[in-house]
Amino acid sequence: MYKNIRYNSKYKNIGVSPSGKASDSDSDMRRFESYYPSQKINIYIELGVEMKKNYPPYTITDKMLNLATSIMEKIGEANYFESLNRFPELRKKTRIKSIHSSLAIENNQLSLFQVEAVINGKSVIGEQKDIQEVKNAYRAYEEIDNVNPYSVDDLKKIQGILTFAIEDDSGKFRNHGEAVYDGNIQIFMAPPHKIVPKLMDDLFNWMNKAKEEVNPLILSSIFHYEFVFIHPFSDGNGRTARLWQTAILAHWKDLFKYIPIESMIRKHQEEYYVVIQNCNNNGNSNEFIEFMLKIIDEAVDGMILTSNQETTQETAQETTQEKIINLIKKNPSITQSEMAKILKLTRDGISYNIRILKEKGIIERIGATKNGYWKINI
Repeated sequence: MYKNIRYNSKYKNIGVSPSGKASDSDSDMRRFESYYPSQKINIYIELGVEMKKNYPPYTITDKMLNLATSIMEKIGEANYFESLNRFPELRKKTRIKSIHSSLAIENNQLSLFQVEAVINGKSVIGEQKDIQEVKNAYRAYEEIDNVNPYSVDDLKKIQGILTFAIEDDSGKFRNHGEAVYDGNIQIFMAPPHKIVPKLMDDLFNWMNKAKEEVNPLILSSIFHYEFVFIHPFSDGNGRTARLWQTAILAHWKDLFKYIPIESMIRKHQEEYYVVIQNCNNNGNSNEFIEFMLKIIDEAVDGMILTSNQETTQETAQETTQEKIINLIKKNPSITQSEMAKILKLTRDGISYNIRILKEKGIIERIGATKNGYWKINI
């Protein structure tokens, strides 16, 4: 029987076939063939049939090339991103945003603040499933550096982490048919479960052959659409697709660890689902590739702005710290209150920068607060 799935939160009645009848593989295949255009069916028609030469079906367009060029030019500007490793908190903040957005797309009700609290080990009030999803997602995203994005076995492991303690068949391909209904209207029919292993093997075989020839921006977008269409798992397909696209890109360019693509997808969530449905109907992933390239381009723009802000803040801090060091050089016995008065800063501001200088080992305090002095170690 078709199982309930969370595919699009705008649809209120999702999952079970209106007939309520169980379906076998032959029935699934007939329903699938009747639902999608011939060009798609020719590709996914039977288990064991070799994929056609045009698999997966897509065509490079001028819009794709223009968007990919725009992204490449931006990430090629090293000065935007070379300082990112100096901000370890920025990567964590980006990851929290990615996790919150990806889960919110699938109707997780926890706020960004609650997601951050859960990740930091704090207690929050919310549905246990929502909380577990956050814990699972954080564990899964932490594994991005360790996975091979071109291994189907690694993908199954990540899906198993994403759905740990939520689904009984975590990390395993589904063994039943799935469809999505808006009321009594079928809006999505997944391929029959008996051909899922073959479809996934073919997708990953293509990726391994194409990774040296197809730009990862385009390849990862093709993967994202084809994976969502195959819908290989009982749950977590959307989350897995979005994480895995990030993994493909992060293994290509490290800076994608700092770019919350999922947040941009959430911003354009309605369009995301419309485009997927259009591609299902058209029998190719062209529109989705263009959509994802637009999303990535916007996400890169956002990260450039963020990195510039972080760099400006750091520069201001460095300037203040340099002034503090110069004051200490002139008067090793100077107090923090005197520094604040001279630099026209608050006492808290001076204390903050003093703490940073101490942590870096640049200065240290010798003796008592009143009768001691500052020592510079550079």
